[in-house]
Amino acid sequence: MTTDPLLLMGEVDAATSRLLRTAASFDAADLAAASLLPGWTRGHVLAHLARNADGFVNLLTSARTGEALPMYASLAARTTDIETGAGRPPAEHLDDLRRTADLFAEAVAAMPAQGWAATVQARKGPWPAALLVWGRLREIEVHHLDLAADYRPADWSETFAHRLLREVASHHAMGPTPPSLVLRLDGGEREVVIGERVGAPIVAGPVPDLAAWLIGRADGDPLSVTPDGPLPTPPEWI
Repeated sequence: MTTDPLLLMGEVDAATSRLLRTAASFDAADLAAASLLPGWTRGHVLAHLARNADGFVNLLTSARTGEALPMYASLAARTTDIETGAGRPPAEHLDDLRRTADLFAEAVAAMPAQGWAATVQARKGPWPAALLVWGRLREIEVHHLDLAADYRPADWSETFAHRLLREVASHHAMGPTPPSLVLRLDGGEREVVIGERVGAPIVAGPVPDLAAWLIGRADGDPLSVTPDGPLPTPPEWI
C-alpha cells in the first residue's frame, strides 16, 4: 500500500463509505447492542470514530500551522466525549460521522507539501504527519470490525491487510517480550517472522485473517498451526 497520504485518501473515502452504510443500517436497539470491544456498545464505537476524526484534524492542523495542538484535550475529555455520545439517536450518529469525515478530508486537502514532513503529538507520543492518513484508515477499518455487523477481515483490501499485518508484526517484534511466530501468508511460501524462527510455531492462512488474529479481532478459526495444537495467543495490540 502506498505511503503517500494523498493517494491513500482514496482508500479512506472508500472505507468511510462502507462504514457509513453500516451505520445507516442501525436503529436504536442496534446501537445499544454490544460491540466486540469489552464494555463498549456499537454507539461507543461510532462515537469514538467521530471523535477520532476530530483528533486527526487537530494533528493535521498542528502539522500545517506549526502550532503544538494535541490530538485530544486530555484522555479524560476523550473518554467523556465517547461516553456522552454513545447513546445518541441513530440520525445524530450518522450526521456526526459524515460531518467529521468531511472535516478530515478538508484538513488533508489543506495540507501544504512541507506539512507532511512535520512530527505531531499523537495520543501515544510523537508521530510523523505523513502517517496520519494511514492512521485514520486503520482506525476506520479495524473499528468497522468491532461493530459486529457482518463486516469481515475478508472485506479489507489486500493492500490494507498486508500493511496492517506487517505493521503489527513489527510492533510485536519490538515489544518487551516478543513472541516467536512464523506467519505463512496465504498458505504459500511468503513468510513474516516475529522473534526467533527456530522452534517457532507456523501459523498459516489468508492475510486478512492473520492480521485480524494478530490484533485480537478474530479467533483465528480459518488459520492452521504447525505443529498441531492450539493457536498461540498474540501479545495485546493497542
